[in-house]
Amino acid sequence: MAPSGRPDAAQREAAHNLEVVKRLREVEEAIDARAPETDIEPSLDQIRAVMDLLGDPQRNYPVIHLTGTNGKTSTTRIIDSLLREAGLKTGRFTSPHLHSMRERITLSGEPISPEKFIAAYDEVLPFVEIVDAQSAEAGRPRMNYFQMLVAIAYAAFADAPVDVAVVEVGLGGAWDATNVADGQVAVVTPVSLDHTRMLGDTVEQIADEKSGIIKSDALAVIGVQEPEVTEIMAERAESVGARIALEGNDFGLLTRDVAVGGQQISVRGLGGDYEDLLLPLHGAHQAHNAVLAIAAVEAFLGGGEQRLDPDLVRAGIGSVTSPGRLEIVRRSPTVLVDAAHNPGGAIALRAALEDSFNFARIVGVVAILKDKDATEMLEILEPVLDHVVVSRTTSPRAMRPDELGELAAEIFGEDRVTVVQDLPDALDTAAGLADEGGVGGGVVATGSVTTAAEVRMLLGTTDV
Repeated sequence: MAPSGRPDAAQREAAHNLEVVKRLREVEEAIDARAPETDIEPSLDQIRAVMDLLGDPQRNYPVIHLTGTNGKTSTTRIIDSLLREAGLKTGRFTSPHLHSMRERITLSGEPISPEKFIAAYDEVLPFVEIVDAQSAEAGRPRMNYFQMLVAIAYAAFADAPVDVAVVEVGLGGAWDATNVADGQVAVVTPVSLDHTRMLGDTVEQIADEKSGIIKSDALAVIGVQEPEVTEIMAERAESVGARIALEGNDFGLLTRDVAVGGQQISVRGLGGDYEDLLLPLHGAHQAHNAVLAIAAVEAFLGGGEQRLDPDLVRAGIGSVTSPGRLEIVRRSPTVLVDAAHNPGGAIALRAALEDSFNFARIVGVVAILKDKDATEMLEILEPVLDHVVVSRTTSPRAMRPDELGELAAEIFGEDRVTVVQDLPDALDTAAGLADEGGVGGGVVATGSVTTAAEVRMLLGTTDV
């Protein structure tokens, strides 16, 4: 207390910070109380109505829009890194998050501050409440968790303001809440089966839904796809008057070599070649994500006709991170976390383990959500895991360990499967198994984003 009896600056700051923490908790609890992001209707009516009431903040900046089944978040982060290296103020929207919902909304590479998050929430809430009331009158549910975060993100980007927003869809494309924005560049990472209950049970149906982010006059940058997916993307581009650039045809990966801490790649972009780039991420899939990102930035900055400054590309690629994606979070034994949560992600993880690591023994800690294809994921991972410890996360959607253990035993054999109810104990068990005989083993924790997040926290890693 100052001599006058009034609080001094430090005390006032402490009181303010406490109030911010309290208010942030209230806001997060209010958002969490909404229906989950997987509880969606195939309509943009609600989010469009909110954006209209807000004055369409998503029209205040150009957008690079991304969809696909796997690789979206990493590709979004690489694009963001390259744009920031070019001197642009960026907004980035990704999902899901690892530890805090504020991670989904970043400004110039940093998670939105509590104060700005609260301010954006307070800005959009009155308009959301109007739309919620209208929905209730029509017998429809109120806006869900994801729609609320999209509204907050678009408002926050306009308030910042940002020079460009890099936006990853939450689910699908055409009916995804992010699609109220029109991407100047549309990026499509590899498409495969996932979320079939909502998107369709064939790759063609899913691709058709995801193609909805390709808008008139955009440049669509398409990653390596099954032929039927490429055809659907090309048809969509032609129907709306968009241009299309295909990986493997218009741009692509020239060379790739495993290197200490990641890999060294050379890339043929839309505007020129970029050689000897050190990418500090593991796996061939991340190399292809980087290829897509470079092409997307070329498309944004020069319409795909100009070569970027090679030093800019080298710096942007060299500084990228992708938490929870084949990330080393501990040494001795080495523990990696990977957010693979579907067969496509499991294929990429298996290939990366075979390609980039030389553990004498690999023990998997696997916890999968009950709405995922656990059997196929386990079958994909079986050749690279010497032993698997099955468990569960704290997610209410988590598959029971005994049920997952039965599936694993059918694939691995009972002698290669250990069932442990709680994730912390499962991690300890796996570390012991990896260290058996001092063979230089490693642990890979995977199965869902939640698995990666909870193992990161258990090992004291929360940076994003």
